[in-house]
Amino acid sequence: MPKFAIKLIPGLCLFFFLSSALFFFSCRNKDLSGRIQGEDEKTISVGVFIPGIISGSPVYEMLAEGVMAAAEKHNNGTRSVEIVIIEGGYNQAEWENKITAMAASGSYNLIVSSNPSIPDIVSGISEKFPGQYFLLLDGELRGNPRVYTLRYNQREQAYMAGYMAALETEANGTVKRVGLIAAQEYPVMTNIILPGFLEGAQTVNPRYEVDFRIVGNWYDAAKAAELTESLIRSGVRVLLCIAGGANEGVVNTAGQSDAKVVWFDTNGYNIKPGTVIGSSVLHQDLAAYSQLNRFLSGTLPFGTAEIFGVNDGYVDFVQDDPIYRETVAKEIREKQAAMIDKIRSGELTLN
Repeated sequence: MPKFAIKLIPGLCLFFFLSSALFFFSCRNKDLSGRIQGEDEKTISVGVFIPGIISGSPVYEMLAEGVMAAAEKHNNGTRSVEIVIIEGGYNQAEWENKITAMAASGSYNLIVSSNPSIPDIVSGISEKFPGQYFLLLDGELRGNPRVYTLRYNQREQAYMAGYMAALETEANGTVKRVGLIAAQEYPVMTNIILPGFLEGAQTVNPRYEVDFRIVGNWYDAAKAAELTESLIRSGVRVLLCIAGGANEGVVNTAGQSDAKVVWFDTNGYNIKPGTVIGSSVLHQDLAAYSQLNRFLSGTLPFGTAEIFGVNDGYVDFVQDDPIYRETVAKEIREKQAAMIDKIRSGELTLN
């Protein structure tokens, strides 16, 4: 990945400076309407909308890294690629206005973002600004000629997490129940992640149930700790947490009670070794790099919605981390590996 520094400026723009020296840019207004992918443009401007903040958000850190790496690859003596990264903050009610402002500025050949809620927001915005193109990760919108979406196979991701949670419970617990603490309820959580997590656990033993709890936001670690305590008192010994900053409350509370946690989206073993016993991950840096590279090469298929999973390299379960090998029993690791091998071979298909 390229090395770069971050400088905050007014207007929520993050400026990135690469060592290649051709990446100095500003939030200036340019008329880019009607330019398709910018194949013939000497200067390509890409706006990245972060639905949150980058610091402390590994998924968005990976998004920024992937975008910058693709831009550096295409930056050369006859062509420059400019990247502007804008943090939208945690107030979801403000995201639409901020993305609308980006599109209305006419400053970007492409706007990149990542969140399951963004496609719905962009659908309306694209009607108002038909010359604006969008690349959206972790979401789905089909048929819009100005929008490309990539969705991860989170059924696979949740299934691997549920399988690990049940294996650990079988070895060290008595109650056929695992926990899932989420920041909020949203369609992907309700319709894909929660059922996929249960499906993985029930593959180990069909008697398993999932105790599902909601924090109500992405930052309240104290509330997450209370929910974790309640689950542990009820007999749950392994929990999956998908609650952003509130995950801290889950992990710390679980560690104090010798309960275990399965991490989601990024490698979490070093967060609390011995407590985090599984990491079901997304490679968002690879997704951002690959899809922006397609755009800059003129081959990104706008109007389509693609889904990528384990066998595409975008979804995985981290098995090679030394902490995982040292803190999780060999028998459990072998069973987990055998299940993942079935996905890779096609013997187990989770569409």
